[in-house]
Amino acid sequence: MRRLPPLNALRSFEAAARLGSFNRAAEELFVTPSAVSHQIKSLEAFLGVPLFRRENRRTVLTATGEKYFDAAGHALDEIGIATRRLIASPNTSAVNISVVPAFLTRWLVPRIRDFQELHPDVELRLSASTGLIDFAHSDTDMAIYFGHGEWENVDAHFLKSVTLIPVCSPKLLEETVPLDTPGDLQRHTLLQVADREDEWSRILKKASIVHIADIKSITLSSTSLSISAAMEGAGVALADLSLVERELEYGQLIIPLDIKLETRRAFYLVYQQNRQLTYAMQVFYDWVMEEIQQG
Repeated sequence: MRRLPPLNALRSFEAAARLGSFNRAAEELFVTPSAVSHQIKSLEAFLGVPLFRRENRRTVLTATGEKYFDAAGHALDEIGIATRRLIASPNTSAVNISVVPAFLTRWLVPRIRDFQELHPDVELRLSASTGLIDFAHSDTDMAIYFGHGEWENVDAHFLKSVTLIPVCSPKLLEETVPLDTPGDLQRHTLLQVADREDEWSRILKKASIVHIADIKSITLSSTSLSISAAMEGAGVALADLSLVERELEYGQLIIPLDIKLETRRAFYLVYQQNRQLTYAMQVFYDWVMEEIQQG
């Protein structure tokens, strides 16, 4: 059997140690300072060691108290996270997933119906985000990141690399300005994504186009906006083939040139390191891996 201290005593100790005051701990816990003091004394008696000492009318942690505070704080954090997850998802048939917007709207959403038909017992809770998730303090179970696969404190599973190709509306080919060779790009507006403005310059350099600064361009905040602008005939965008499948199939976009750019970045499915997967997490993991492989 585990030898565990009373939870109320542990909560009082953690609050007092974290806030540096019995009075502030009492305010946070909605009890009196004397109640906090009593709980800590009972904890010290249980452990057989002093956790605090008085210095110049201040109460400070002993060396033993500091070590115990680190362990107790971590344990209470884990209990809090588990409780929050259980309240947010009281069963294992729901999974909260944060996804980079382009992958969410252009790859995942079109396939949700297929997932639901295969797994009607699993509820997907999807949100769009470009930021990294602090899984230790979040209700998010899994995420799909875009990058190099080097993130701390997560298990990252490779999904697919990203190879960019030029895409545009068929309207552009109906205009008088040709788009038959890479050199013709100099006479068109290039749609680029903020924070990834080097992508077009790399393609143009491969095509031996030197006067890059003179080429017209529009910068948009996301891949989805860039593709939408291309569909409206605003210029030529760069996109991964898997993200524009529907638009190419429906003739809303075309691939005008046989050139491509290996980005050396990829999509990854990630979750908290060493976390045991719930039923819903495992189902989504297996499904997305199979879909990627088939694609």
